Amino acid sequence: MKLKEKVAIVTGGARGIGEGIARCLAGEGARVALIDIDGAEAESTAASLGGEAMGLGADASEEAEIAEATKRVVDRFGALDILVNNAGGSRGSSMTAIGMPFTRIDQPAWDEQQATNLRTTFAATKAAIPYLERAGEGSIVNISSIAGLMPTAFIPAYAAAKAGVLSLTRSLALELAPRNIRVNAICPGLVWTRIWDMLASIMKMGLERYADMEPRDIFLEQVRRSVPLKREQTSEDIGKLTVFLCSRDAINITGQFISVDGGMTLRMG
Repeated sequence: MKLKEKVAIVTGGARGIGEGIARCLAGEGARVALIDIDGAEAESTAASLGGEAMGLGADASEEAEIAEATKRVVDRFGALDILVNNAGGSRGSSMTAIGMPFTRIDQPAWDEQQATNLRTTFAATKAAIPYLERAGEGSIVNISSIAGLMPTAFIPAYAAAKAGVLSLTRSLALELAPRNIRVNAICPGLVWTRIWDMLASIMKMGLERYADMEPRDIFLEQVRRSVPLKREQTSEDIGKLTVFLCSRDAINITGQFISVDGGMTLRMG
């Protein structure tokens, strides 16, 4: 129970990687609040965690909404110790940027990708800092992507936003260190999420060799071809590392990027 009695917010926690992180935090004793643009699903996921958990609907890219949701969490649990900035992905016009080369992305899609994958980290962190300061110490974990570390075709807007998350992580780690708030980032590799489902569907339609394959099988082929350990990464993998970074075991770790990618980034050089 490394996080017993700690209070954690996970943005984008209703499903996927966020849900996996929330389950791991709750499993180590944290009281977890899931803030997601889909409030009903956030409430449903929170109910399934057992113990003390709550789900809230809010757009983490909007300062006023995420500030109000954060206040509600503190009103309910009395404090805030951990923030996990996981909200991201694609929605609305940003979905048209998935699978597109840079030259075909329009400005609305570009801007929406930055809002969904970078501005969410800005707004949620800004809302959380006063409460983390009040607690006397805190941990922020930003979920980026290996796309923010290495050249990535067909998702340049997403990759640019995730690279921005990494830059912001180090800037915040330096600024917040005197206040005893640690800030680190996790870069997931190939995790089966809705973005990968969309990307694999685009590959199925656009590449003849994938025409007869299901999106999930296309994804698994990418795993076999790209991951040195030859296995996909899971939301639980990300959740376990999040627990470590938020625990006393990591008290002297800040400003770091850790890839959970089966060795994919070893090929960057």
